[in-house]
Amino acid sequence: MKKIVILGAGESGIGAALLAKKEGYEVFVSDGGMIKPEFKNELAKEAIDFEEGLHSKERILNASIVVKSPGIPEKNEMVKAIRERGLEIISEIEFGYWYKGSGKIIAITGSNGKTTTTAMIYHICKTAGLDCALAGNIGFSFARQIATEPKDLYVLEVSSFQLDDIKKFKPDLAVLTNITEDHLDRYEYKFENYIKSKFRIIENQSKDDFFIYNDDDEITKKYLNNFLKNSNPLPISMNHELPEGAYIINAQMHLKWKNEEMEMSVEDFAVKGKHNQYNTMAAGISSAVMGIRKEKIRDAIQTFKSLEHRMSSVATIKGVEFINDSKATNVNSTWYALESMTKPVILILGGVDKGNDYSFIKELVKEKVKAIVCMGLDNTKIHEAFGNDVQLMINTQNAKDAVQSAFHFADKGDVVLLSPACASFDLFKNYEDRGQQFIEAVKDL
Repeated sequence: MKKIVILGAGESGIGAALLAKKEGYEVFVSDGGMIKPEFKNELAKEAIDFEEGLHSKERILNASIVVKSPGIPEKNEMVKAIRERGLEIISEIEFGYWYKGSGKIIAITGSNGKTTTTAMIYHICKTAGLDCALAGNIGFSFARQIATEPKDLYVLEVSSFQLDDIKKFKPDLAVLTNITEDHLDRYEYKFENYIKSKFRIIENQSKDDFFIYNDDDEITKKYLNNFLKNSNPLPISMNHELPEGAYIINAQMHLKWKNEEMEMSVEDFAVKGKHNQYNTMAAGISSAVMGIRKEKIRDAIQTFKSLEHRMSSVATIKGVEFINDSKATNVNSTWYALESMTKPVILILGGVDKGNDYSFIKELVKEKVKAIVCMGLDNTKIHEAFGNDVQLMINTQNAKDAVQSAFHFADKGDVVLLSPACASFDLFKNYEDRGQQFIEAVKDL
């Protein structure tokens, strides 16, 4: 019996463990931290052996194969030891791929917009009546989905961390929304390493597979020819017409695929803002490639609901609107948020900095932001970046103080925008927790 070790017992680790058990492996789950009670119950129920709070080195190094959680970096001591032993390390999406059967895959990655694009593609496929699942970095893990409820089609959000340890993983349709500097702390602070990681989504594609990419994204265009081998490329653009793909000209979206064309006014899109027009184009052309009829695509684009913690309006109090964009965990996401603002902004920024370059949003901050409320343990970099441009800046260390300070700075007709440009782990469990605490603090005003 093949021995498999699952390193890390989050959603992806548990999914991999359930699939491994189902496929007849001898499974051992090891987590250096504490495992959530509900995950422990699942492991116990399936009689899967596990440990928490430590890694038993000899036992782990006795495995034939290791599935590593995307949250564990290469510099982790246990990972180094596994590499030195020469054991095969794969990601959970790779492991899922081995056992997916005839199910097709649409995989979406990118620095920004991937969650919205993934959710929208799934919504269109579901509306069209396809037997599909939403998984990966959103919802259940890919491996869990395969173990518990296999489908004809998997719509997967995949991160660069998940792509780092693939071997054969190959989507039938790959989408790359854009590439901006993010997670550089995991890539030796080399942007090129991160770019390479994102493009791995197409490295195993064949001439029967498709690759949707943003033709207006400078980094993607610059590196495209280095990585594009066999895939059929389908660009999206707002700058020019395309013979095939998706483009927006004069507020009309055109989806062109196999001598068919669909037109739709951007006014009819359910989600607003320029960034969502890119997301909608990517989702629309993906659906056309999947053979979904125009009418179904049109209906689904009009009925799509935007995601929690992504530019969602929480409340308007005394003429001040509060917007929750907690999902903005990098500078580029915050750029999109600010770009769509039409009223004066009190901006709540800060958290764990992943190698951020704040100069990217400097002009927008100058133009639109009247006060910055920092919400993180270390706000030095934010003060250095905007100290000369924004007169009002204050440090806070929890959501309640941040919201109260922002409300104090705001006048009627202003917007308080939580768009942190940073990860949340210094003060919160994750970006959802940060967003939820923001919502609660607004309700308490």
